[in-house]
Amino acid sequence: MGGKVNKLLLPLDGKPVLTYVLQLMEISPLIKGWVLVVPPDQLNVFFHLAVEKRECKKLLKVVPGGVRRQDSVWAGLQELPGQTKVALIHDGARPLARTEDIAKVVEAARQWGAATLAVPAKDTIKEADAGDFVGQTLPREKIWLTQTPQAFSYQFLLEAYFWANKEGVMVTDDATLVEALGRKVKLVMGSYENIKITTPEDIIVAEALLKKRELTYMPRVGIGFDVHRLVVNRPLVLGGVIIPFDKGCEGHSDADVLLHAIIDALLGAAGAGDCGRHFPDTDYRYKDISSLILLKQTAQIIHNAGFSIENIDAVVVAQAPQLISYIPLMEENIALTLGIEKTLVNIKAKTTEGLGYCGRGEGIAAYATAFLHVRKQGCCFKGDEV
Repeated sequence: MGGKVNKLLLPLDGKPVLTYVLQLMEISPLIKGWVLVVPPDQLNVFFHLAVEKRECKKLLKVVPGGVRRQDSVWAGLQELPGQTKVALIHDGARPLARTEDIAKVVEAARQWGAATLAVPAKDTIKEADAGDFVGQTLPREKIWLTQTPQAFSYQFLLEAYFWANKEGVMVTDDATLVEALGRKVKLVMGSYENIKITTPEDIIVAEALLKKRELTYMPRVGIGFDVHRLVVNRPLVLGGVIIPFDKGCEGHSDADVLLHAIIDALLGAAGAGDCGRHFPDTDYRYKDISSLILLKQTAQIIHNAGFSIENIDAVVVAQAPQLISYIPLMEENIALTLGIEKTLVNIKAKTTEGLGYCGRGEGIAAYATAFLHVRKQGCCFKGDEV
């Protein structure tokens, strides 16, 4: 942009431009790990921003880029795990991409092998001749302006880069490289708001779009539900409190049914998936883990997505034991873990008068609602894993 400061570090509504992309990578449950490729002479600066200041948990590595864009992408691709199915390439100068953009382009890549976000051209496109006169007018209805993220079969993209490096082929984006090998790239409808920060005027436009999003996405409400079977030889943990009882909830973690419902409600309100996506019961790291730790990590996800918690209301459904005396401690645990006032957390306990699996003492269920308020840019998401 003509200045000495890297454009990714320029302030956008009070935060560096790259911060919005870091948030996008972290909030999306589709993305399990990602690599940040940066200018070699600013490696420490970006490491501080992403790791020390923003505490990006999914970030695998910060690596130095190359002279050309494709050299930088190649450096990043080599750091991804070998079992990666889909590789997503995103430009750090596009801070307004959304998680639904990731979902759409990844879905298309899974179906077609290669996909890019793009938008139809609004203006008439002229091709210039050598003397800067109009050489020809291109048919606008066939012109699309490509954006990022772009998504590809990881193995196919690796093969394409091996070929490009061997043959000395130079391209301006990854879709062009794939096209050069004769592979079709699916165009996925993007958004005209997904602008690239290139000039000072782009910062002004991006800030206006961010403020529009704040006004558009004010209140967010999520609903959570969970149920666990009661079994012997397990402690009963509810709201982070060990309840004296002859049975406990069966589960991979500590099976805290109340906290799991609250986690689902919080993630649902943020449009960030659910408990199972972030903390799957197939992951040994979560074996017998305290759900207060999972709630703490959920709070970070909510914060990174730009939300603040306004209210949590939950009900535990159990025929036995009586829980009323433990509720104040549950509320205190939840509020302390989330970093909010205790008055914002309300827990209730109900029986079913002997009806159903809860009434028969076979299990315990919990329902929760969460109300979030948008602080900055929010994200919505649906998807699986990249």
